[in-house]
Amino acid sequence: MSGSANQNIPKKSSYDVVIIGGAMLGSSVAWFLSSNKDFNGSILVVEKDPTYEFASTSHTNSCMRQQFSAEINVRISQFAADFVKNFRDYMGGDDRVPDVPLHSYGYMYLADTNSFADVLRDNQKLQAACGAGTKIMSPEEIKRDYPFYNLDDIIAGSINLVDEGYFDGNTLFDWWKRSARENGVDYIANEVVAMTRSDSGRKVDSITLKSGEIVSCGTIVNASGPRAVLTSRMAGIEIPVEPRKRYTFIFDAEIPVDGDLPLTIDPSGVHMRSDGAYYLAGCPPDEDPAVDYEDFTQDHSIWETKAWPAIAARIPQFEAIKLVNSWAGHYAFNPFDQNAIIGPHTEVENFLFVNGFSGHGFQQSPAVGRGISELIAYGEYRSLDLTAFSFTRIEQNRPFVEKAVI
Repeated sequence: MSGSANQNIPKKSSYDVVIIGGAMLGSSVAWFLSSNKDFNGSILVVEKDPTYEFASTSHTNSCMRQQFSAEINVRISQFAADFVKNFRDYMGGDDRVPDVPLHSYGYMYLADTNSFADVLRDNQKLQAACGAGTKIMSPEEIKRDYPFYNLDDIIAGSINLVDEGYFDGNTLFDWWKRSARENGVDYIANEVVAMTRSDSGRKVDSITLKSGEIVSCGTIVNASGPRAVLTSRMAGIEIPVEPRKRYTFIFDAEIPVDGDLPLTIDPSGVHMRSDGAYYLAGCPPDEDPAVDYEDFTQDHSIWETKAWPAIAARIPQFEAIKLVNSWAGHYAFNPFDQNAIIGPHTEVENFLFVNGFSGHGFQQSPAVGRGISELIAYGEYRSLDLTAFSFTRIEQNRPFVEKAVI
């Protein structure tokens, strides 16, 4: 294995590609690019915290769904499902690579208004046209298949039990890092503190590291998660990405439900699902401002006043539950339209974005890593066209809105 996980000084003074951020998305780009037979350049990944303690990657709930309102988001998740189910094959048939199960217990969207029920119906038509297994259920049909729900206020539900549920994303992440290093990618524990643009301003010529080294670069990939704008500002670029706090709760139920609990999106904004022997729930705070990059403090009243009441109201047998664990993590949230920003800047041509996934980063990382690797190797997308996520829409104030955001 080439490169040490704890190395903090780059081996070279110049790299063809510098990836800023080595978590799930940065490592996806590093692996796909270093595995591309048509790319033989050098790659440096700069990660400020190689423990990833506070990275969004470490706080993920590792879920996957095809229930989106935009076709490209459905296609991205379909590739992710195929990638997970055939992980060893995608990793070159390496016998060391484990199988990664995809637990397809589905997402259950519950609508308590006619307007949201209409959105679910419209989304289902789009998803079905893409080959997804989404179906709309009446309250009677939901009660028949999932008798534990209280459906007094529910008009309709939407569920897909095919390639939708939970997977162990951290296994993908670990193997992408490991295999990227074996492919010759240099990972360093360091921080980019400055960038130098060319005289024309059309390129970033070099980065400066916190340890003082200056590294020349051919292409910059911003994979900095919630800190994306701090990275882009070094190149004089502003992007709408900010850290938003999201809460996760693990709880035990005195009376478990019979069978798996689909990832249920309650109209209250609380979601819950099976999580092995326990259950997992999550929600945003009612007041949802951008927070400090270092703020992972939990507001414990959210469990008592928001999450638990919503859980017990929707599944009455969950009135008797015990909180086992909880944490607060950060979404790399794009308040402009809740969709990712992917691809090159319009003026600084060698500056590529992999930012603002607003909670979808894990499930979108396989397709995005592949897409960015194509963009660098060939100058174009060759599998899925990710142009809809380009920075151009930000510049032109033309939101590409994803309605199905959790």
